[in-house]
Amino acid sequence: MPPGKPSGQAASGDSAVNIRPASADDCAAIAEMIRELAVFEKLEHECQATPEALRATLFADPPQARALIAERNGEQGPEPVGFALYFFSYSTFLAKAGVYLEDLFVREPYRRQGVGSALLKAVAQRAVEMGAGRLEWAVLDWNQNAIDLYRAVGAEPLDGWTTMRLAGDALPAFASR
Repeated sequence: MPPGKPSGQAASGDSAVNIRPASADDCAAIAEMIRELAVFEKLEHECQATPEALRATLFADPPQARALIAERNGEQGPEPVGFALYFFSYSTFLAKAGVYLEDLFVREPYRRQGVGSALLKAVAQRAVEMGAGRLEWAVLDWNQNAIDLYRAVGAEPLDGWTTMRLAGDALPAFASR
């Protein structure tokens, strides 16, 4: 889908929400929503995202990740109400590319209006268009609203797997051993 072309709509109160690929001009809004997400997830102490860092990674050649913006028309023009950020992965068992949804966030006043479903559907459509073998993501075990949404669209939790992470000082320390 060409950049800037809306890829979907969701009902949102009295106006439609358009889903479109993010542009470099959206980096400040995305960084702001990432901070809101960090607060929601009680992880604000880990949030280091800046508009400049997002611009350098989302719009690099090639991009390290991609983002979609959900926006609705407000009194001052289009207003960002959510985002989805994803990147490509690979399944050795399927021998196919996959899509990993890193974050999906909808601002509080717009939740439970179909915006999250529309963002998730837009990411799924991109996965299907590229022939991906799967779409995966993680969800905090206490975020029951998100879990309910994901189950409603047919997603299933992966039992028997534990997410592992090597980050911060531990990553370069291990790499240099």
